Amino acid sequence: MAIQLSEHFTFKKLLKFVYPSIVMMIFTSIYSVVDGLFVSNFVGKTALAAINLILPFIMGLSALGFMMGTGGSAIVAKTLGEKKSKKANEYFSLIVYTTIIGGLAFSILGAILVRSVSIALGANGKLLENCVLYGRISFISLMPFMLQNVFQSFFVTAEKPKLGLFVIIAAGVTNMVLDYIFVALLGFGLAGAATATVCGECIGGLLPLFYFARKNPSPLKLGKTHFYGKVLLRTCTNGSSELMTNLSSSIVNSLYNLQLMKFAGENGVAAYGTIMYVNFIFVAIFIGYSIGSAPIISYHYGAKNHDELKNLSKRSLTLICIWAVSIFALAQLLAAPASKLFVGYDQSLYKMTVSGFRIYCLAFLINGYNIFGSSFFTALNNGPISAAISFLRTLVFQLSAVLLLPVILGINGIWLSISVAELFTLCVTATFFIRKAKYYHYI
Repeated sequence: MAIQLSEHFTFKKLLKFVYPSIVMMIFTSIYSVVDGLFVSNFVGKTALAAINLILPFIMGLSALGFMMGTGGSAIVAKTLGEKKSKKANEYFSLIVYTTIIGGLAFSILGAILVRSVSIALGANGKLLENCVLYGRISFISLMPFMLQNVFQSFFVTAEKPKLGLFVIIAAGVTNMVLDYIFVALLGFGLAGAATATVCGECIGGLLPLFYFARKNPSPLKLGKTHFYGKVLLRTCTNGSSELMTNLSSSIVNSLYNLQLMKFAGENGVAAYGTIMYVNFIFVAIFIGYSIGSAPIISYHYGAKNHDELKNLSKRSLTLICIWAVSIFALAQLLAAPASKLFVGYDQSLYKMTVSGFRIYCLAFLINGYNIFGSSFFTALNNGPISAAISFLRTLVFQLSAVLLLPVILGINGIWLSISVAELFTLCVTATFFIRKAKYYHYI
């Protein structure tokens, strides 16, 4: 029997409910990693550096999808908890339609600006042409990619997390199979990798659109709606932390690349790209858990079930602690083999990647708490606090660290920046969490 949002959650039931979201995020990360794996081994490190240089710009424009998904699902889940199903569906439809319009506009904007942005990031010659090629093909599927991110949240709200997992697996398998065909077999190079990604993202974004547009057994269905300006504003406010996270990450990742170009050249960018690919998989566990648990929190907040909020927060923090230690240990063990898989063909690049990753993975001991803390406040419809955590975590502290630490520690300062930023953010997250505990009755 399907688990409903209204139930009391034990550890077993909580894990059973959120595991599709966790697996979904891990799988999403894996098929992104496969892109880099094929490009690095079959096209070369210049092409790999090009993807890593332009990817922050693509992800920055796609941030609208993350904002609408997380911010909107919090509102829709709360409205369902208030037993207003008709309004919930109207809000859901408005959010999806707004994402489609915004996605189309941003895809055109991105295709126009990709060359100028690549030049600003320090690309020239072959590296520049690779950035433009990969970017322009990728922007074809920007709107479906945004929808994919929206529906990742709404499948959970619709009590269909396993269906969301199926869609992501279908998208991921498509991407990986086409990567093999286009890049490894047919030799289409960077264009082939980008095209494979476009095909996967279209499946991930458009299949759920067809599902929710038809009659379905979930509480949510796309249909007629009205313009609810306040709801869109609240969606943007609630999801501002996710918007801030993605925009800030794009800015900071670009700065990382600029710093690495300065300290280590193209090799530094390629090494950072490899580290980030592995990082995506590990961080996906925390992000997936946050996505999967957020609608439960929003529902019980709407139902004013304070005891269950307290139960959810305690169990969540326990799980995050266990995962943080386990992921850190696993990352240390996998640093060498993972680096060899990506850049084993270049010994100096391989050594730089292993050294950088061992330092970088200290962040896994901390970042789960910050990711969940931000998501928790989004689920409570407290966008400002959630946004403050994300803004400090992904922009202010990281920006400061990546500018200052390399002056003292050289390239090792770049690898250590993320851990220092996460540690400072944890202090802020804990302060907000404790101060608001009495108000929300969650500890």
